[in-house]
Amino acid sequence: MHACGHDFHVAILMGVAKLLHSAREHWSGTLECLFQPAEEDGAGAQRMVDDGFFDRVPVPDILLGQHVTSSEAGTIQIRAGPTQSSCDCWDVRIFGVGGHGAEPHLCKDPVITACAIVLRLQTLISREVPPGEVAVLTCAYLHAGRAINIIPDYVDMKLDLRTYQPEVRKMLVPAVNRVIHAECDASGLPRGPSIDHTDDIPAVVNDVGVVETLQKAFYERFGDKVQQMDPALTSDDFSILGAARSIPYCYWKFGGTDVAKWEKAKDEGKLGEIPSNHSPYFGPVIEPTLRTGLLAMSLAALAHLGRRI
Repeated sequence: MHACGHDFHVAILMGVAKLLHSAREHWSGTLECLFQPAEEDGAGAQRMVDDGFFDRVPVPDILLGQHVTSSEAGTIQIRAGPTQSSCDCWDVRIFGVGGHGAEPHLCKDPVITACAIVLRLQTLISREVPPGEVAVLTCAYLHAGRAINIIPDYVDMKLDLRTYQPEVRKMLVPAVNRVIHAECDASGLPRGPSIDHTDDIPAVVNDVGVVETLQKAFYERFGDKVQQMDPALTSDDFSILGAARSIPYCYWKFGGTDVAKWEKAKDEGKLGEIPSNHSPYFGPVIEPTLRTGLLAMSLAALAHLGRRI
């Protein structure tokens, strides 16, 4: 099961549209409510851009986005600068020559090559990324063969790279390809690898000016429930919308964990055990989560729309 809170996001934005439309006489400007599909596979925003979204609607002056998390319900987390990492993913197939495990000398074992690739890729992080920079490279999927005694003809791998700085990303993306090809060559495999760059999502970098405006609006309404957001190596294709037309934006988070549950976990030193996004046990409470998200987005919009006197 995949659980990330998008039912909250849809319900909240519908509520924001209804609320602000009912108060139309109190503000001026243009409000665009975007229910973007396919955020989870990193393709929705790019498909909208490629389909001419910004040619069909007025290009906004700013973009506003939010996401429910496992933080304490009723709280808001916001910060300027990098907040979410970039995300690059690959589907990789390593081709070998299969055969019986009793005759490895007659084969070209792609499993050995795949294992070498996994280990060698980690040296990109430890030896090529400057120590002061952040980068994470994960091979979370490695599938090879079905039989206990048969060397397979190929191995499938899935790779996931997270970075903050464009310079680090620009260096690592071709380096991943370099390592894969080099290990295949070193193993003497019969053909080169198949490498499909499936995800290409830039980092989320909140505009300082937009954040300052929102912090003021949020503090006036939520007080000490407004918190400094910690940078995360999760990603969101919201950034693609901003990058498409160089639109300043802010992406913040709001909590959904029951307050009593949060306080109990905090007292017991078990905050890390609270189910978070993508866990099948992630379950934000309805209130005050819905109300917080609705008010936060409404206030954020009103902070940038003109006021009628």
